[in-house]
Amino acid sequence: MVSVSLALVEGWLPFVAILLFILVFTTLYVRHFMSKYDSEWSSTMAAILGLSTALVTSALVPVDIFLVSYMKDSSGNFREWANNSSVRDMVEHSVLISYYVMYGLMTLFFFLLLPFMYFYFEEKDDVEQPSVGSRCCGALKYTIVFVIIATVLLILGAFLPKRNSLPSNETDWQRIDDLFKSLGDNRCEDALSFVISTLSLIGMFAIMTYTSYGMSAMPIRLIKGYRSISQDRTAAAQVRVNATERIQAIKDRYTGRRTMSARDRTRIAELEENRRFVERQERHLAEEQSSCIRKCLLVFRPFEIFIGCFFLVIALLIFLSLLLTNIDKAMNSLGFKMGYALPKRTLPNPIDMVLVFSQKAYPLDYIIMVFIIIYLVFCSISGIRNLGIWFFCVRLYKFRPHRTSPQGMLMLSMIMMLIVLAINIILFELTPQYSSFGSELYLNMTISPEINGTAITHLYPCDVSATSDQCVITRMAMLLTRFFYKMWFFGAAYYWLSWLFLGMVPLGFIAVIASRRRSAIEGAVDEDDFEESDDDLIRA
Repeated sequence: MVSVSLALVEGWLPFVAILLFILVFTTLYVRHFMSKYDSEWSSTMAAILGLSTALVTSALVPVDIFLVSYMKDSSGNFREWANNSSVRDMVEHSVLISYYVMYGLMTLFFFLLLPFMYFYFEEKDDVEQPSVGSRCCGALKYTIVFVIIATVLLILGAFLPKRNSLPSNETDWQRIDDLFKSLGDNRCEDALSFVISTLSLIGMFAIMTYTSYGMSAMPIRLIKGYRSISQDRTAAAQVRVNATERIQAIKDRYTGRRTMSARDRTRIAELEENRRFVERQERHLAEEQSSCIRKCLLVFRPFEIFIGCFFLVIALLIFLSLLLTNIDKAMNSLGFKMGYALPKRTLPNPIDMVLVFSQKAYPLDYIIMVFIIIYLVFCSISGIRNLGIWFFCVRLYKFRPHRTSPQGMLMLSMIMMLIVLAINIILFELTPQYSSFGSELYLNMTISPEINGTAITHLYPCDVSATSDQCVITRMAMLLTRFFYKMWFFGAAYYWLSWLFLGMVPLGFIAVIASRRRSAIEGAVDEDDFEESDDDLIRA
């Protein structure tokens, strides 16, 4: 039992450290972007908890992979503490319960807490100084719609017909079914899986939009850097002078007693508003140019370019690995009626191979996997920040430091929940071998006809051809593959949406490369800001 405890400590201790990091990061991030003028502690806490719940769910994946890999040694044998199947079941069950708890919390946050807090804040604007009770009642009226949607999804997941038996001719899938001996009809599990799979499907669309753009924009923008502040100030000054001259030209036409037309009055008002906006830009540019931080950043410009190039290489590796997996599925999967399940990887996959190999040096693979997850999360956050949240052609929320509305931050938490669920799908497709079995090996005896029928024992990487007594599959892979088997539509939809994701990434690169470099005050000044906030924005 000492070895079991040691394995659990080695697997869960980094998770605790990551958990603390997530809590600190989400708190600072939400506080940095939350508006200083109309925020409330309730909406701030809800945004922090919602975003933290989403990120913690992804942090379970490296723990899951480490624990199944740690059960076996490099010779393909189970370690002494893992020889007992009941001990292995206990370790696996602890991870499975953790997934269910986090998925349950995400469902609760997505359908109840975050919508309630969103509409609770909205009620503040409807009535002057409303009471807490009236705001709660108003928020509940709208939140009940989300509860009804969640209830319908749970009922559909529990009672929709699913495939729970195997056709006799599905020999490849029979091996997978032998590996998943717990394929019983569990309606509660099916209901939760259906809800999570539905949210993951929506999350794939969010990944196609935000993560794909973030993968393109984040490294390219780091490489391109910012525009010259001096040139921006010169351009702004020229715009201000032109606006002043046009205003004066219109006024000169009415030097006498002639009454100014409504059209010209409107035009002057627009030009004066534009001039005030440009003057505010000039003040911010002047403040930025004299800032000590900006001058120090010039020294670190080479490092910024290096980091941008490094992120660009990571983005290309992720793109290539996912592309190879999709091609592999197109050629060797079990087809759309099996959710494009891939029994065994046949094409080389750079990231998958590196992760499997790096498990020889603990905790290198753990660090790499965590880095990939953090990278995808930051790409998603970067994409949301740059694009904002849109409803068709209408931008609902923009994300700027200390100027983002509480509703926008709550919406960010909801979108990140969807994205994190979809990231788990992408990780499973990006690293099929590592995400399913880690670096597990197993011994298989074959009869060699060349050596007079002598039995030879070979060491193979674990795959679905091994039995459950030879290899242990990660709980994430088990949950995904098992539900793909029961409801193939989700697996097929994830597969085709991953192709669309691959198509969006190069489009994002083209758009970012063709665009101008960022202004040094990007996000600091906007036309709908009130001028009294300038000093606060500069100090922020």
